Amino acid sequence: ANITNRCPCRCAFCIRDMTRGLGTADSLWLSREPSAEEVLDMLQEWDLSQYEELVFCGYGEPTERLSELLTIAGWVKQNTELSVRINTNGLADLIHGRRTAPMLEGLVDAVSISLNQCTAEKYEKLCHPRFGREAFSAILDYTRDVQAYVPCVMMSVVNVISEEDVASCRKIAADLGVSLRVR
Repeated sequence: ANITNRCPCRCAFCIRDMTRGLGTADSLWLSREPSAEEVLDMLQEWDLSQYEELVFCGYGEPTERLSELLTIAGWVKQNTELSVRINTNGLADLIHGRRTAPMLEGLVDAVSISLNQCTAEKYEKLCHPRFGREAFSAILDYTRDVQAYVPCVMMSVVNVISEEDVASCRKIAADLGVSLRVR
């Protein structure tokens, strides 16, 4: 589910600045943000039994539209057998100015958090978050917090950073009690 183009980061590696589409999609850019009701109408037109998971991802940060995400996830959990995952930059608390992890309880089965670098300075240089260096510690705090509410939490890094930085990120993830995937 691609529900927004908005993102608080301008990552140097982000494909949204390189291509309009991905895989078989001609374009992932939204001409406008769909309402939760529009997404639910679309989902009801599909045979969801052929899928295992609904993933909130796309060209924007899905937690920018947290209310809509939660509405859609709630419908999915009540009406389907699908698991629900969010691919996120982990900045939801800064975006909304409050703790957001408790809102996911019972609605989201997995969260994949983009760590992408091993220090605040390196993260800021690579991801250019509008929150500055505060973003890195917010990602770590969110990772700690969300584990109390979501059964499966993992982190990821992009394959454009050095092997040394990947190793440091792997240690950060392990110290937080989550796995790390290189993408």
